[in-house]
Amino acid sequence: MDPKTYSAAVPASEFVRNFGRYRMQAQRQAVPVSSHGEITGYFVAPHEYEDYERMKAARRSFATAELSDEKVQAVAKSRMHRRHKHLDALLKTK
Repeated sequence: MDPKTYSAAVPASEFVRNFGRYRMQAQRQAVPVSSHGEITGYFVAPHEYEDYERMKAARRSFATAELSDEKVQAVAKSRMHRRHKHLDALLKTK
């Protein structure tokens, strides 16, 4: 997300003093919270956080070392479909 789409950062002390106000604001947009001039987090509505968690879960990555031996063998045996043969030219060094 582009930080420019957020409202101006709210100092943490202001955020604590006026929590209710920023809780309402978070229903419309994320509220950046800063400490000593640096953004330390964002206060967001529950549905925004749930969307984030779903997106993060869908984009899970892993190290190839985590693959089982069976999956490593399956990858080693796999071949690209012939309809993609034209892409081989992209792999050739110049």
